[in-house]
Amino acid sequence: MKMTEPKYFADLVLRGKLSSNVPMNKYTSWRAGGVAERMYQPANLGDLLVFLRGLPADEPLYAVGLGSNLLVRDGGLRGTVLLMHGALRELRLESDGRLYAEAGVPGAKLARFAALHNLSGAAFFAGIPGTVGGMLAMNAGCYGSEIWDVVKRVQVVSRSGELRERTAADYEIGYRRVALRERSEEWFTAAWLHLPSGDGKVVREEIRALLSKRIASQPLNLPNAGSVFRNPPGDYAARMIESCGLKGRQIGGARVSEKHANFIVNVGDATATDIENLINEVQAAVEEKTGIRLHPEVRIIGEAK
Repeated sequence: MKMTEPKYFADLVLRGKLSSNVPMNKYTSWRAGGVAERMYQPANLGDLLVFLRGLPADEPLYAVGLGSNLLVRDGGLRGTVLLMHGALRELRLESDGRLYAEAGVPGAKLARFAALHNLSGAAFFAGIPGTVGGMLAMNAGCYGSEIWDVVKRVQVVSRSGELRERTAADYEIGYRRVALRERSEEWFTAAWLHLPSGDGKVVREEIRALLSKRIASQPLNLPNAGSVFRNPPGDYAARMIESCGLKGRQIGGARVSEKHANFIVNVGDATATDIENLINEVQAAVEEKTGIRLHPEVRIIGEAK
């Protein structure tokens, strides 16, 4: 969708990078998807606030980190993508011992930083292929740990460019689900994490063991978005998908991984439509055989082509 830039963008004094007609397959880990009308990568948090305060209320906005839990339909996105990765990347240890991490910090970097400062309980972040903002939005976790287990408070920015702090009490938090109790369009910009003191050497060993387990069990050699479905209560989505004989099932360039059934991989030329159709087929097949409907963990946005 090739569009002329609205005048209000020309009136903004910005330090970040504004681009038009951006292929989202470059910004999602599935390496598939349509074109975003616009993309803005802020220079820092202050620049993001300036950008948001200059936009009209009806401009559609989407916050994206590493794009590791995201599928953009082939028809693309109208509005602006806020690219947080590479912009909101500050990471520091506060005087009170809490760890401050901005939304664009990758999980692996967060885990290493915690180990460097002899903080325990953060090794699991190395197994999450996303950024802090995305992890907060979905209560991401792995191997029995979740990010909101260690969150002391968060910083958010509203649609109008105002900053505020919140705590877990402001949200309904569950398995791969975080919902604000009050109605407000806002995005996570940072978090303060409470991590107990530990032995950095032990934590680094935990990180190595976790990454080895991940390499052995997941199809990391092909573009993917991590686990596609949430685990249903008392069971595992991967086990259910495999029990339905769906490993290796393929539509176009999208395939259910033979290595891990809860992963859909791009074998070379998958479109977002291929991936979404395969998600729907797996969902329907599992429900027909087991009576249980699997719910996607990935976020699907944009317009059908």
